[in-house]
Amino acid sequence: QVQLAESGGGLVQAGGSLRLSCAASGRTSNMYAMGWFRQAPGKELEFVATLKWDGGHVYYADSVKGRFTISRDMAKNMVYLQMNRLKPEDTAVYYCALDTSEGISSLARFYDVWGQGTQVTVSS
Repeated sequence: QVQLAESGGGLVQAGGSLRLSCAASGRTSNMYAMGWFRQAPGKELEFVATLKWDGGHVYYADSVKGRFTISRDMAKNMVYLQMNRLKPEDTAVYYCALDTSEGISSLARFYDVWGQGTQVTVSS
Protein backbone atom coordinates (compact mmCIF):
# COMPACT_ATOMS: atom_id res chain seq x y z
CA GLN A 1 0.00 0.00 0.00
CA VAL A 2 1.20 3.51 -0.86
CA GLN A 3 0.76 6.45 1.45
CA LEU A 4 0.81 10.07 0.30
CA ALA A 5 1.59 13.14 2.39
CA GLU A 6 1.29 16.72 1.16
CA SER A 7 3.11 19.74 2.52
CA GLY A 8 3.85 23.32 1.56
CA GLY A 9 0.47 24.96 1.88
CA GLY A 10 -0.03 28.30 3.56
CA LEU A 11 -1.23 31.86 3.27
CA VAL A 12 0.03 34.00 0.40
CA GLN A 13 -0.99 37.27 -1.18
CA ALA A 14 -2.46 37.37 -4.66
CA GLY A 15 0.29 37.32 -7.25
CA GLY A 16 2.57 35.29 -5.00
CA SER A 17 3.90 31.77 -5.30
CA LEU A 18 3.84 28.53 -3.34
CA ARG A 19 5.28 25.09 -3.97
CA LEU A 20 3.39 22.07 -2.77
CA SER A 21 5.13 18.77 -2.21
CA CYS A 22 3.74 15.26 -2.06
CA ALA A 23 5.79 12.41 -0.64
CA ALA A 24 4.92 8.83 -1.57
CA SER A 25 5.93 6.02 0.76
CA GLY A 26 5.25 2.31 1.11
CA ARG A 27 4.82 0.07 -1.93
CA THR A 28 5.75 2.51 -4.67
CA SER A 29 6.30 -0.05 -7.40
CA ASN A 30 2.93 0.52 -9.10
CA MET A 31 2.76 4.28 -9.39
CA TYR A 32 1.36 5.10 -12.81
CA ALA A 33 0.10 8.67 -12.64
CA MET A 34 0.20 11.31 -9.94
CA GLY A 35 -2.24 14.16 -9.83
CA TRP A 36 -3.20 17.24 -7.86
CA PHE A 37 -6.79 18.11 -7.08
CA ARG A 38 -8.31 20.86 -5.00
CA GLN A 39 -11.52 21.56 -3.17
CA ALA A 40 -12.70 25.02 -2.22
CA PRO A 41 -15.30 25.53 0.52
CA GLY A 42 -18.76 24.61 -0.73
CA LYS A 43 -17.43 23.42 -4.09
CA GLU A 44 -16.76 20.07 -5.67
CA LEU A 45 -13.38 18.46 -5.98
CA GLU A 46 -11.57 19.95 -8.98
CA PHE A 47 -8.76 18.57 -11.13
CA VAL A 48 -5.62 20.71 -11.19
CA ALA A 49 -2.82 18.77 -12.89
CA THR A 50 -1.51 15.28 -13.47
CA LEU A 51 1.54 13.58 -14.85
CA LYS A 52 2.53 10.12 -15.93
CA TRP A 53 5.01 8.85 -13.38
CA ASP A 54 7.55 7.55 -15.89
CA GLY A 55 7.32 10.73 -17.96
CA GLY A 56 5.89 11.87 -21.24
CA HIS A 57 2.41 13.12 -20.34
CA VAL A 58 1.43 16.18 -18.35
CA TYR A 59 -2.05 17.71 -18.23
CA TYR A 60 -3.40 20.85 -16.60
CA ALA A 61 -6.80 22.32 -15.91
CA ASP A 62 -7.44 25.38 -18.05
CA SER A 63 -7.79 27.48 -14.92
CA VAL A 64 -4.16 26.89 -13.92
CA LYS A 65 -2.45 26.43 -17.28
CA GLY A 66 0.50 28.77 -17.62
CA ARG A 67 0.61 29.48 -13.86
CA PHE A 68 1.09 26.05 -12.27
CA THR A 69 3.73 23.44 -13.01
CA ILE A 70 3.62 19.81 -11.92
CA SER A 71 6.87 17.88 -11.67
CA ARG A 72 8.30 14.80 -10.01
CA ASP A 73 11.50 13.44 -8.58
CA MET A 74 11.43 9.71 -9.20
CA ALA A 75 14.45 9.00 -7.01
CA LYS A 76 12.74 10.61 -4.03
CA ASN A 77 9.18 9.50 -4.88
CA MET A 78 8.11 13.13 -4.72
CA VAL A 79 5.62 15.14 -6.75
CA TYR A 80 5.55 18.92 -6.72
CA LEU A 81 3.11 21.62 -7.72
CA GLN A 82 4.72 24.99 -8.32
CA MET A 83 2.02 27.62 -8.18
CA ASN A 84 2.79 31.10 -9.50
CA ARG A 85 0.66 34.21 -9.95
CA LEU A 86 -1.79 32.89 -7.40
CA LYS A 87 -5.31 34.26 -7.33
CA PRO A 88 -7.90 34.33 -4.53
CA GLU A 89 -9.91 31.76 -6.47
CA ASP A 90 -7.03 29.31 -6.06
CA THR A 91 -7.87 29.13 -2.35
CA ALA A 92 -8.67 25.49 -1.54
CA VAL A 93 -7.45 22.34 0.13
CA TYR A 94 -5.03 20.72 -2.28
CA TYR A 95 -4.74 16.94 -2.49
CA CYS A 96 -2.24 14.76 -4.26
CA ALA A 97 -3.53 11.48 -5.60
CA LEU A 98 -2.13 8.34 -7.15
CA ASP A 99 -3.50 6.29 -10.00
CA THR A 100 -2.11 2.76 -9.80
CA SER A 101 -3.81 1.56 -12.97
CA GLU A 102 -2.48 1.99 -16.46
CA GLY A 103 -4.20 5.24 -17.30
CA ILE A 104 -3.93 8.96 -16.82
CA SER A 105 -7.04 10.98 -16.21
CA SER A 106 -8.42 14.24 -14.90
CA LEU A 107 -11.25 12.34 -13.20
CA ALA A 108 -10.90 11.84 -9.48
CA ARG A 109 -12.64 8.46 -9.51
CA PHE A 110 -9.65 6.88 -11.27
CA TYR A 111 -7.27 7.80 -8.44
CA ASP A 112 -7.17 5.22 -5.69
CA VAL A 113 -4.74 6.66 -3.13
CA TRP A 114 -5.13 10.14 -1.65
CA GLY A 115 -3.19 12.33 0.73
CA GLN A 116 -4.72 14.20 3.64
CA GLY A 117 -4.61 17.57 1.89
CA THR A 118 -2.89 20.88 2.53
CA GLN A 119 -4.61 24.26 2.80
CA VAL A 120 -3.72 27.04 0.37
CA THR A 121 -5.18 30.46 1.09
CA VAL A 122 -4.66 33.38 -1.28
CA SER A 123 -5.57 36.79 0.05
CA SER A 124 -6.61 39.65 -2.20
